[in-house]
Amino acid sequence: MFVLASASPRRRDLLAQIGITPDVIAPADLDETPHLRELPKAYAERLAREKAAAVAPAHKGAVILAADTVVACGRRILPKAEDEATARDCLVLLSGRRHTVTSGISLVRADGTQLTKSVTTTVAFKVLAPGEINEYIASGEWHGKAGGYAIQGLAAMYVRFLQGSYSNVVGLPLFEVGGWLNAHRKTSAS
Repeated sequence: MFVLASASPRRRDLLAQIGITPDVIAPADLDETPHLRELPKAYAERLAREKAAAVAPAHKGAVILAADTVVACGRRILPKAEDEATARDCLVLLSGRRHTVTSGISLVRADGTQLTKSVTTTVAFKVLAPGEINEYIASGEWHGKAGGYAIQGLAAMYVRFLQGSYSNVVGLPLFEVGGWLNAHRKTSAS
């Protein structure tokens, strides 16, 4: 049995893209507040690890995948935009700058062992005119998105540079996840 410890439709779509359909969707309900002086990579890995561990007791013997994606400008972790003011603040900060998108991923194997790692992608936005920010805010795409944008939507036209995994920026690094799941499948079959 394969359990996805995430309610994100983007993560389900990304897994479907590589032919994987979770048997169960079981999002973990955790406090996602960063710890004092917690760096983006450590934060993403901690949340992924904690989400997987929170879901594991209810799904003994299952393979569980959890993830958390963090947008950061330097050491500053940007919030998930839940209101227009937060989304606007994020876009103003990201305008004309490079930032990082780090996804922590954690896999609990059927035997209960847990693997956790992170993948970081560098993204640079063009300088955004006030009108462009207003149009993006009006689109509503920013709602619930880390850093106030979704690269797979209208914000794609703001990206002037990307180094690393595109799927990571969407919410799940498929190369790493696919490798883990294929390795687990081969180990289980032996």
